[in-house]
Amino acid sequence: MSKIIVAPSVLSADFSDIKGALKDIKSSGAPWVHLDVMDGTFVPNITFGPKFVSDIRPHSDLFYDVHLMIENPQNHVEAFAKAGAQAITVHSEACVHLDRTLNKIKSLGCLAGVSIVPSTPVSAIECVLDVADLVLVMSVNPGFGGQSLIPYTLDKVRQLKQLRGNRKYLISIDGGVNELTCRDVRDAGVDVMVAGSAFFASPDKGAFVNSLTGGER
Repeated sequence: MSKIIVAPSVLSADFSDIKGALKDIKSSGAPWVHLDVMDGTFVPNITFGPKFVSDIRPHSDLFYDVHLMIENPQNHVEAFAKAGAQAITVHSEACVHLDRTLNKIKSLGCLAGVSIVPSTPVSAIECVLDVADLVLVMSVNPGFGGQSLIPYTLDKVRQLKQLRGNRKYLISIDGGVNELTCRDVRDAGVDVMVAGSAFFASPDKGAFVNSLTGGER
């Protein structure tokens, strides 16, 4: 990837004005929307389901990047694909039949993503890197926005970049990405930066996106 993709997470948006949040993302120059789905079991929070994605899909032409932080994600990928997801990421820790699930996501016409929490090593997903279109490194313990980036997670980004070779997967990072951490994140070798609270707290969201990409928009 020559340009970094910024994917603002609506987890930190005002849900009473989600259309306004989508407009803010669009006007900032960020091409993706990150949608964190939480079930209160895999992570200690509950957000929304496929109906939410379906309801907001007509209001934006941005790329919908759905992150399933839920147990048994294989039971729900089809519903999210039908709702308008263009990428669906599942957690290796929550999915026993990971290869099967990633291939199912691809068969639904979506990019297939796999994510790991900070305590999970890259070696746990190395066998599916030929299948994955997207690898999401959680740089915080998932469940809530506004946390600080855990530095050692950047080593996983570097490892994934080294392992990539001729593979085509994108490397994404989620958690604690802001103006203070973005240079280290860029230098580690990511392709996609997810930012939630820092994006929506920024008074100039276009400038914020520009700072994350290092001037590439």
